[in-house]
Amino acid sequence: MPNNHHDIEHRLWDAADELRANSRLRASEYSTPVLGLIFLRYADLKFEHAQAALEGQQLGRRRSIGPADYHAQGVLYIPEEARFQHLLQLPESANYGAAINDAMRAIEEANPALRDVLPKTYNRLQDSVLIELLRLMNSIAFDLDGDVIGKVYEYFLGNFAMAEGQKGGEFFTPTAIVRLIVDIIEPFHGKILDPACGSGGMFVQSARFIEEHQGTPTDEISIYGMERIAETVRLCNMNLAVHGVEGDIRQANTYYEDAHRSVG
Repeated sequence: MPNNHHDIEHRLWDAADELRANSRLRASEYSTPVLGLIFLRYADLKFEHAQAALEGQQLGRRRSIGPADYHAQGVLYIPEEARFQHLLQLPESANYGAAINDAMRAIEEANPALRDVLPKTYNRLQDSVLIELLRLMNSIAFDLDGDVIGKVYEYFLGNFAMAEGQKGGEFFTPTAIVRLIVDIIEPFHGKILDPACGSGGMFVQSARFIEEHQGTPTDEISIYGMERIAETVRLCNMNLAVHGVEGDIRQANTYYEDAHRSVG
């Protein structure tokens, strides 16, 4: 596996796009399930690292480790049936679409902040495509940190947006433009409202800005967003979660609604 994350991005995208062509689905139909698997891979990596640390601290304690312990570490709890290795080890005769849908439901059940956020349309993809996608996501090396996987996620968002043409702009603004805006407004602390937040790039870059100035985003900023399309709201919440950021993102048409009562 190449060390440079740009090489990783290109390799993953080329393979995923080839699978999309074989699936006969449009980018808009294919993007959310693929991004959901990138999300699952990232969440599973973080869970494994937290699990090792928590089990190391468990010696001498009577209380068993539960979801609340992972949440206290800022990590999503991944139930056994939703873990990446469990899905990889399913027999090829299994119904992969149903298994991954069930995995997403189990993650939502264990992590209420993600309720109704994760994709559950994997039954639309052929089992052979899903098997290859799981193997593809498994090729993301275990020693990569969340920022690199987050960049892979953003890279896929951008490429799916380009594949959609003009419609892609509804959920993705080029990262360079968002970084410029964030560097101008300098969001060191306070409340951030993006009334047309798309997939949440403004929030991710604001968190990046705070980290570059030796701050902790969850301590410094509160995130509020609005977006007209329900599917894009889910993309935003997934994007925040994959970057370790939380926010209050609501479906609303900013021209007519003020979901956060933001005046003043």
